[in-house]
Amino acid sequence: MATTQVMRMLRDNPDAVDVRIYGTNVDRDAPALSACDVGEVEPRHVSDDNYADFALDFCRRHGIDVLIPPRRLAALAGLTDVFARSGTNLMCSPPAAIDALTSKSRAYEEAGAAGIPVPPWRVASDAASFREAVEELSATGERVCVKPAGEYSAFGFRILDDRPLRLKDLLAAPAPLASVDAVAHALRRAADEGETVPELLVMPFLDGPEVSVDCLSAPGGTMLAGVARSKQGRYRYLLDDPAPTAIARRLVGHFKLAYLSNVQLRQRNGEPVLLEANPRASAGIFQTAFTGVNLPWSAVRLLLHGDAGPLPAPRLGGRLAITETATEVQSAPSHGLPANGLPAHVLPPHGHPAPGLPTHGVPAHGVPAPRISPETEAELLLGEATATATAAVAVAVATTVTATAAVAAG
Repeated sequence: MATTQVMRMLRDNPDAVDVRIYGTNVDRDAPALSACDVGEVEPRHVSDDNYADFALDFCRRHGIDVLIPPRRLAALAGLTDVFARSGTNLMCSPPAAIDALTSKSRAYEEAGAAGIPVPPWRVASDAASFREAVEELSATGERVCVKPAGEYSAFGFRILDDRPLRLKDLLAAPAPLASVDAVAHALRRAADEGETVPELLVMPFLDGPEVSVDCLSAPGGTMLAGVARSKQGRYRYLLDDPAPTAIARRLVGHFKLAYLSNVQLRQRNGEPVLLEANPRASAGIFQTAFTGVNLPWSAVRLLLHGDAGPLPAPRLGGRLAITETATEVQSAPSHGLPANGLPAHVLPPHGHPAPGLPTHGVPAHGVPAPRISPETEAELLLGEATATATAAVAVAVATTVTATAAVAAG
């Protein structure tokens, strides 16, 4: 649903530019692909070099004008010139920013040194350092949590709780809890069995509503627009509060983030502190459409022309309800992919079957729908993030027209 709404923001852009969206996903049945003009399967579990080769080949074959990756950023960030020589504008922050923000511990270290409020944290990579970090951080009486320090989304996050299970806990909604002993034993067992243990971040559990700031910034880190929203259950609040946006502005400037990024904050002792920052668009960026600003389209214009276009003051203070929708997914035949898992199919435009194919079929050598005149069209690439349960946005577009952009989630 989120990905589809972002596509709508691109198609219903204020410049009335005809947009064509291409999408890739490791799952050929991903619902987001059915909303694309053209979709294709991308390789799973490949090296950065192989992924970059795939992305570059895809953009060349389809004449993609703008590519904004939602993940695998480290594989693409240093290739701006390489993509440009093939006619594709890569929407991406500098490699140094992506390298720093992919590690939560490095992000905290650099942000704290720049005067951005961060919570206390410790890094652990074995049972002994984990126990030491927990003992030190829990001395103030705060609840403590642990999570991988790398780019793992919410996977691996646990609130540490050694209290006996109570009936009210048993009857409440499940929570991501683990005891200190259980985590320490898991780390020790992994070390004994020769498993690679990722760097873990131990820090206070920051309770209360999470505030997410969707940012649009020029290359070099000058923030042009920011929309802060908080999450409480199924509701989202478009915050009329300058404090979160001010923190996001400092972070975006310090790391020199470009185009679309996202800064997440939580409260500690009544003050907002950094939870994490992502050098890419957030899954919930479509919610900003209710403020009257079209951040994805402005980012495309900015990339192609150095001008984000008119940026009206966002209408803040509103409340949104997040609802669910259902989409029927037509199963694709499993025998079509080659043994190496590389993409061999182009899905029919807009999820409709190609002529002569049954509704469940995917052509082995599908042909995309005829392109609109290059004077009025921007090619867009869109996908869906596979590391989380929510969609992530990446964009690809053509350079021959006014402002255009593309969304791709890998």
